[in-house]
Amino acid sequence: MQRDKTFMVGGNFLNKELTPPTWYYHTYNYFLNVTVFPFLEVAYTCTLFKAEALGLKPYGYSGFTNQDRYFSARLRVLKEGQFWKYMPAVVLGTSDPFTSSGGGQVGTTEGNGYYSRFYIAASKHIPVVGKEEIGVHLSYLYNNRKEYKLNGFALGVTYNPSFHPQLRVIAEYDSKDFALGATYLLFKHLHVQVEMQRMKYFSGGLTYKIHLK
Repeated sequence: MQRDKTFMVGGNFLNKELTPPTWYYHTYNYFLNVTVFPFLEVAYTCTLFKAEALGLKPYGYSGFTNQDRYFSARLRVLKEGQFWKYMPAVVLGTSDPFTSSGGGQVGTTEGNGYYSRFYIAASKHIPVVGKEEIGVHLSYLYNNRKEYKLNGFALGVTYNPSFHPQLRVIAEYDSKDFALGATYLLFKHLHVQVEMQRMKYFSGGLTYKIHLK
């Protein structure tokens, strides 16, 4: 979770290997993310569609002409170390949980709701050597999608070197694929992020983050 009153806006290049099968081409997204309270984070994300994929080429459209839109939310139910020093932080979350198509549906199996998922996650930071520590993140993901199942356990490990805190290295398994990535902080507010899905497919982007008073 971000700290209270954190505001983030950004965009990413998404390799087609990172997206649901609906995107058989590389695409882009942009997003707004706000941590309303210390325990609640909400986001709004738009992912671009190509006109050709929507059957709009005969009507004179081409390139990116439409977008998929969805909300996501994270609710922290336990803080790290809240009741005892080994207590992990526990978060409940969802992404793209509802679509208004088809009269309104939660957890769709097909059609809209491409990024639909629900999850519970636990995170704990563990000292390793000297001032160094790693973050260990375990979650269980669930969705109903026929073409993009993410059901199962996911695991992530993060590392912020104390000698260079602007850098964060990430290794993760999302219940389907492995990925290695990193973020780097520039000018106190701009995060540059890169990810190699299955260690070979590049995605990346920029996030601007400020803390509102």
